Amino acid sequence: MHQFEISDLITVVEPGSGRRLPVRRAEVIELLLESGDERGARIVAALPADGDGVLDPHAVDRLLISVHTELQRLSEELRIGERLVHVLGPLLTAIRSAGARSGPYRLVDVGCGLGYLIRWLAATNALGADVELVGVDLDASLVGEADRLARAEGLDCRFVHGNAFAMPEAATVYVSTGVLHHFRGPALAEFFQTQAASPAQAFCHFDIAATGLAPIGAWVFHRARMRHPLGRHDGVVSARRAHSDETLLRAAAAPGIRPLLYEPRGAANPFCTTLRPVIGVRPHLEAPLRLALGRAARRLVGPEHLAEAAR
Repeated sequence: MHQFEISDLITVVEPGSGRRLPVRRAEVIELLLESGDERGARIVAALPADGDGVLDPHAVDRLLISVHTELQRLSEELRIGERLVHVLGPLLTAIRSAGARSGPYRLVDVGCGLGYLIRWLAATNALGADVELVGVDLDASLVGEADRLARAEGLDCRFVHGNAFAMPEAATVYVSTGVLHHFRGPALAEFFQTQAASPAQAFCHFDIAATGLAPIGAWVFHRARMRHPLGRHDGVVSARRAHSDETLLRAAAAPGIRPLLYEPRGAANPFCTTLRPVIGVRPHLEAPLRLALGRAARRLVGPEHLAEAAR
């Protein structure tokens, strides 16, 4: 049965304009009950609504900012920034060495939330001064808070409310963390195809590794570290909705892109692996990427490797 993350249901925006639409609490509860999620329905039933049953957007915003603040703490504890740079650093080295264009190189974080990744990269200058850092999200309240935090921290980065793929400036590399599992069915392939059709040289999307232990680990971790029931609920559902290695590589195989998976399921330690990236590069960048990764390039596999392992 299809499972839903509450955070996906309590805010709705028009994809083109980003305009926020009203959400009726009863409709969200009904959808969760139809999916067999009584706990999720109880969580939504406790959220404030007006006399017409429309969820209070200000209360929803405050809740989501609070939950994302807790998620930022988890990212810090799991050293997500360092893990991303382990792959993004060599990826940008490959792009620079290929000499297709000189900097600055624009890195766009799709669905940036509170912008933890972009702000961490700006604070550490881990990717170099020639990389422009941009976070984009359809949620205006999260983007506003990300921008406030960046200004308070004096960071050289920016945040944009809108569609990451409709910006006037082309990205060199698209990245995301914990976004892929939100796309289901044909929408997952469309997500990658849009990037392949853009001028971008590569993408690098980290998401939950679909291991047998992932839901159990998510339950333990979120139960211990998340305060609000919504955060605990969505953390476990996210792990259950994680895409398999095969699904990701198949969806990422868009025209003009070489799809690669770093630390595939068979090579990963299920007790330690939480997020791992699916990478897409223009074909001429694969060799320089492997060279830049050094010995770690052994962890990088394409669709043919998984097909061979399945035989």
